[in-house]
Amino acid sequence: MKLKNLVTPLPRGGYLLQSPEGYIQFGSPPETIKDTMTLPESVPRIFVLPRKLFNWQKGINLSDLEFVIYYNYFIKNKKTTIICTRSQASRLMLALQEALFGPKELHLSQDIHSSSRGISPPNLRSELNYYRGKIRFRDVLSLNLFKNNRFSLGEVTIAINGNNDFDVFFGGKKAASVPGSIEYKARYDIGQRLPEPYRPPLFGITCLGPSHGFDPEANTSGFIIWLNHSGIMIDPPVNSTEWLEASNVNPKLIDSIVLTHCHADHDAGTLQKILEEGKVTVYTTKTVMRSFLKKYSSLTSEPVSYLVRLFDFRPIYIGNPIFIHGGGFRFFYTLHSIPTIGFTLKFQNQSFVYSSDHQADPAVQKELLENKVITRERYEELSNFPWESKVVYHESGIPPLHTPVDYLNSLPEKLKKKTVVYHIAKKNFPKNTSLRLATFGIENTLYFQTKAPSYEITYLILGVLKHLDFIDSLPMEKAQEFISIIETEKFSKGELIIKKGIPGNKFYIIYSGNVLINDEQLIGKKILGTYEYFGEIALLTGKPRTADVTAETDVRAYTIEKDKFLSFIYGTDFEKTLRRLVANRSSETWNILGSSPFFQFMTSYQKTWLESILVPMELKGKGILTEEGKPFDAIYIIRRGLVKVSKQERVVASLRRGDFIGDMQRLHLDKPADFTAVYNRSLSLFVISKTDAVDFIEGNPGLAMKLRYDF
Repeated sequence: MKLKNLVTPLPRGGYLLQSPEGYIQFGSPPETIKDTMTLPESVPRIFVLPRKLFNWQKGINLSDLEFVIYYNYFIKNKKTTIICTRSQASRLMLALQEALFGPKELHLSQDIHSSSRGISPPNLRSELNYYRGKIRFRDVLSLNLFKNNRFSLGEVTIAINGNNDFDVFFGGKKAASVPGSIEYKARYDIGQRLPEPYRPPLFGITCLGPSHGFDPEANTSGFIIWLNHSGIMIDPPVNSTEWLEASNVNPKLIDSIVLTHCHADHDAGTLQKILEEGKVTVYTTKTVMRSFLKKYSSLTSEPVSYLVRLFDFRPIYIGNPIFIHGGGFRFFYTLHSIPTIGFTLKFQNQSFVYSSDHQADPAVQKELLENKVITRERYEELSNFPWESKVVYHESGIPPLHTPVDYLNSLPEKLKKKTVVYHIAKKNFPKNTSLRLATFGIENTLYFQTKAPSYEITYLILGVLKHLDFIDSLPMEKAQEFISIIETEKFSKGELIIKKGIPGNKFYIIYSGNVLINDEQLIGKKILGTYEYFGEIALLTGKPRTADVTAETDVRAYTIEKDKFLSFIYGTDFEKTLRRLVANRSSETWNILGSSPFFQFMTSYQKTWLESILVPMELKGKGILTEEGKPFDAIYIIRRGLVKVSKQERVVASLRRGDFIGDMQRLHLDKPADFTAVYNRSLSLFVISKTDAVDFIEGNPGLAMKLRYDF
């Protein structure tokens, strides 16, 4: 990257200013350190926090300073200077406490199950204190506050102007203006894009990134474990969703997360994944989860009580097995600077171990024992690393936080041949070794030769059922019926699946691949993918098929014959949902949802759900839709007309076709509206009742933070 101007937008987001005091960076989205490491002055020492510390649309931290602080302190022997408002300072320090030094309070007994005998938690406080040493916040950073919206540093003065942007002065003379709002731009390598949508294996591992947060050349570490054809993401990298989609992997195939610890290179993409379609399950210890929630509650200004509603938390207990998609996991605390978990995994005839971030050097561990940092019991636990696993994923990096690669390269040849090393830059990996460097890319997925379980096909079918929007309302016997009535069909790319105008005889659920709905009235393509369904309209109305449906890729689908389908849904909430969808669905509803910038981040599945709860409404004359200080009773989408929005009696916005009126989060929490919306002439709307909106958000909790305006 070359700096041609005084202010340069960074490739990953934020802005870099060249000043008499050196580089000054405004905003710090994840991994921008990789943008600046190779510059003449290297990583900036001075940072100005942006207007918002967190971007809910992208689900990422815009003040990600952990690696910057590490780099400046350990590599450049300098403090990092941070300039911010008073309210930002307190929030940032709470987040940095969890990331740099770990929790102030530890209650590790909560991570041991009451049924466990002979298992005691390690003394992590002693280990954390060892890594922290005598370092204090004042040693690694200098926190500076704006006073009267101004701050001066040497010849440079930074002022917050009336638009909440930054004006910069050199020697009293205005030199530049910098936006106060920061965007994040994902940058990553995907390797080779698959020609057809990915079909997960019975057991496999896909590396999302092999390296660490200081390597500007490669993706940061993270991976997916595929078990029983479903994905479990381990420490999602910040760009994991874009990576998957660019690689032709449907993100819906991953429904679970294992969070090992709260360093930015491991947790930065966790909330991003949580905010996607559906509700994911997060597996970690109560200690790590508490730290994660405290960190991101500070950054987002949302209470912990709200954040926990965005996902399903499944606590894991040290030493106790937990089963995820049929695989038996056992977790353990590693040796690291903050609470961190690794695990072993057994599935059928295969076994795997993941070290997570860990200092595995026996010499270091022995020194800790001799200095009474760890107990004899802990030393023996660390010494007995499960090398017997058939595949070993082991980290390597710069000591003392990480395992030196020289130690791994000194292991017996038998162990080295089955060890895959990650968290290390390619340039630091030994050239002549039987160790393997983790290779990113869906095309480099490691496939285990696994004996298929007897329940494999049934598990696949129930997995499809689980992802459909009607599963929660179905009794158990309906699951049995579902298994008995479906058939598997395959369609080649370009094949016509449904022809417009003919009678309907089947209902389709996509297991893999994409289909194209061909309707000349649609603006843009309407493509449906994994776990989405089609063909219901003709079955419910008795009318001919309303559109051609073509296989956009090779497609594998589950189909249900008409009479069996109608019998299956009879009397269920799903039947009511479908009949309402049939009544409401039109090219207009899809075009509004597809063309409005406000809804473009929604998936086709979410748009279909939204279509099923839209109710047309026509209003005459003038009136009030939403009143400041009063609770929301509905959400509105404008079909035709104009709506004026005001706050404290001052008009702040004009909304038109495709715009959204309401606040899903406030409606969900029964909080009053913070704006008034009025219309002065006839208005055509789609209305979503409060009950339907709550159900929609309960099923897609991440959208609550996205479906709102920042007036």
